[in-house]
Formats: sequence, structure tokens, C-alpha cells
Amino acid sequence: MGVPEGAWKPEEQRLGPVLRRRDQVQPGTTDQRLLDTEGDSEWVHTDPWRVMRIQSEFVEGFGALAELPSAISVFGSARTRPGTPEYEAGVRLGRALVEAGFAVITGGGPGAMEAANKGAREAKGVSVGLGIELPFEQGLNPHVDIGVNFRYFFVRKTMFVKYAQGFVVLPGGLGTLDELFEALTLVQTRKVTRFPIVLFGTEYWKGLVDWLRDSVVAGGKASERDLLLFHVTDDVNEAVALVSKETGR
Repeated sequence: MGVPEGAWKPEEQRLGPVLRRRDQVQPGTTDQRLLDTEGDSEWVHTDPWRVMRIQSEFVEGFGALAELPSAISVFGSARTRPGTPEYEAGVRLGRALVEAGFAVITGGGPGAMEAANKGAREAKGVSVGLGIELPFEQGLNPHVDIGVNFRYFFVRKTMFVKYAQGFVVLPGGLGTLDELFEALTLVQTRKVTRFPIVLFGTEYWKGLVDWLRDSVVAGGKASERDLLLFHVTDDVNEAVALVSKETGR
């Protein structure tokens, strides 16, 4: 027969991997707290619960993308308008990557991302969109065949790198720059290997490249060889050839 509740308090308590002693002993059991329907819902906003959500996002992403063929992640501005030269270049790029045997991964949004997904879809390739929860939610563009939406940027970034063999970066804003420098840092620090990075649009990227050379490298903040971590081109075929060569295709 059990001891009446409150009649005895143990000096030591084991809750899974956690050991509690003396004043840190908690009343009840883990199962009891799990099955108790009383109390507020603040626990869903605690860090331990966030860890579970983060874990679930990794599991869902890995599960959805594990069987992708060789892929290239294409980045670019969500503000690129349909019908513009930049948009049409994105369509041609998506199409050419599929014709070279790659799947195409984008952020799944409008603009340059939509253009690359559209080209991949038109070429009957695998068109992937990795969306992100934002205050100004845009949703996945209609040319995405496999779509995964994420809450956390860092989980999404992992998917971009893990399931791609290289990046092609179209003209874009802060989000595009974030992905670009993430990739450059991973290659520079050898966290990834054989990972080509192509900047598409010489006029657009010229100022950034000049700054890297004349300020960052010249100031001793990076080495001259770091400028070899990426290529710059205006030609879709050259961009595809560069990622194909460096990935050994």
C-alpha cells in the first residue's frame, strides 16, 4: 500500500537523467505531471519545449530532403519582378541546372527564388522550396514541388547547405547576403568541402568584390586566397559549368 501524499519526502529524487536532492526534490512524478491537465500553458514557450520544436524541424527537413538528387541552392531577392532581365536569368538558370542533372533548391518565395523554381519545373526537374516563418508571410511560390516551412533560420540554413552541392547567388538583399557569407565562412573554415559559390551578375556584385579586395583583404582581415572561394559571371552556362566542374559532374 502506498505512502499517503505529503507524508514523506525523499532526500534524493531521480527524474530521468536528472538528479535532485534535499530542497530541490520536486513533488509528484514525471508521469503525474505529464497526465495532469491542470495548470497554465506557459510551458509551451519555455526553452526545453523550443528544443523539441527545433529537433522536430530538423527531423522533418532531413526526412523530406534525404532522397534528393544532387542539388544546387539558388539565392536571390524576393523583390525581383517577373519579366525583368534578372527574373528571366533566374528562370534560365533553374532550367539549365536541371538539364545538367541537378535539383534546384530555393527559399521558396517570390522574385528570384520563384524564377529559379519556375525554370526547374519547366525543365521537369525537382523544384524545392525551403520557406521561413516571417511577419510578412509570403508563402511558397506555385513552382515548388517539395516544400518545407521552417520557424528557425538556422535550421533552414542547415538544409540549404546539407542538401546542396553548391550555391548560385543572384542579386539580392540582406537575406541573400546572409546566405552568401554563411557559405563563404563554411568553405573558408573547411566545414564543407568542394562547395562552389557563384555570384551571378558582375555589375551588381562588383562593389562587394571590390570592397572585399580593397578593404577586407588589404586591411589584413582576410587573405588573398579567400577571393578564390567564389566566382563571378553573367553567363548562365558558365555558372552551371562552374558548379558542375567543382562538384565533379
